[in-house]
Amino acid sequence: MARRKTRTVDLALQGGGAHGAFTWGVLDRLLEETALEFEGISATSAGAMNAAALKTGLVAGGSREAARKALDGFWGEIARLGASPSNPLLAWVRAFAPTTSNLADAIEASPGWQFGDTLTRMFSPYDLNPFNLNPLRDLLSEKLDFDAVCRQCAPHLFVGATNVRSGKIKVFQGPEVSVDAILASTALPTLFQAVEIEGEAYWDGGYTGNPPLFPLFYETETRDVVIVHVNPIVRQEVPRSSREILNRMNEVSFNAALLGELRAVAFVRRLIAEGRIAQGTMKDVLVHSIQDEETMRKLGVATKVHVDAALIANLKEAGRVAADAFLRANWRDIGTRSSIDIEGLL
Repeated sequence: MARRKTRTVDLALQGGGAHGAFTWGVLDRLLEETALEFEGISATSAGAMNAAALKTGLVAGGSREAARKALDGFWGEIARLGASPSNPLLAWVRAFAPTTSNLADAIEASPGWQFGDTLTRMFSPYDLNPFNLNPLRDLLSEKLDFDAVCRQCAPHLFVGATNVRSGKIKVFQGPEVSVDAILASTALPTLFQAVEIEGEAYWDGGYTGNPPLFPLFYETETRDVVIVHVNPIVRQEVPRSSREILNRMNEVSFNAALLGELRAVAFVRRLIAEGRIAQGTMKDVLVHSIQDEETMRKLGVATKVHVDAALIANLKEAGRVAADAFLRANWRDIGTRSSIDIEGLL
């Protein structure tokens, strides 16, 4: 079998709490494709943690296999930290019907989740966690090598967070990608206090860019952007229960900024195609997508913040399958044309 010609892409990794395990699976499969290189990675929240783990392995470990092991170790520790007290319903589901949808339903029905969800609606993280303890801080410090993460070499990392005071996006890059920057990118305001960095307060980046695409347009040479989605864009059914409504609100808000940037990409591409701007004046971006909306539509907000080892394993495998399908169907498109219909998506 002939060796594939090397292709280079930028990655855009969405955030979504524990649903980031899907992206773990995607990256695990992409790393097996030795002819695929990564120039830049723009990421938010769980996507930022995945990106930092991947670069830790590639740079500090020096190989793709080291990157896969870094991701495995990181998510293994997340599963360990997130282990909850015994829940008979969840234990039964794991044993006899461990599908993604069944696990999601069991998590949402668990007393632990319902009690915690009620607390966060009544009290802020400043009330519930006055000492601002965050188990992710130690995890990031222990599992990731930030000398490697901040090194000025490919893949270049761009981490999005939301400035609480201005409401604008902040993109951390290069030496700015610290433990605090990633914690800022993951700081859901109902669960964590805002993260203070150089006098500014930051919340989760998903509100202003999930993930931000513009750093990839301006800071890299690569035309191809592969977006890894973990938040469903389309749901045909109209939500009716309070849980369904809150979940859909979360999905819409966490996709809004991304869709806005894709509209800008479509607009520029149309201007180029119609000859209204000269070739080379603006970057003619090619957009690709890796997603599994069928799986993600079975999940909700509960499974983003309630870490379950079995669900994480299922999402990793779903990510591997989706990435494999993308590579098989769209390898020849990379560097040539977009493999998704941006106008249709919008």
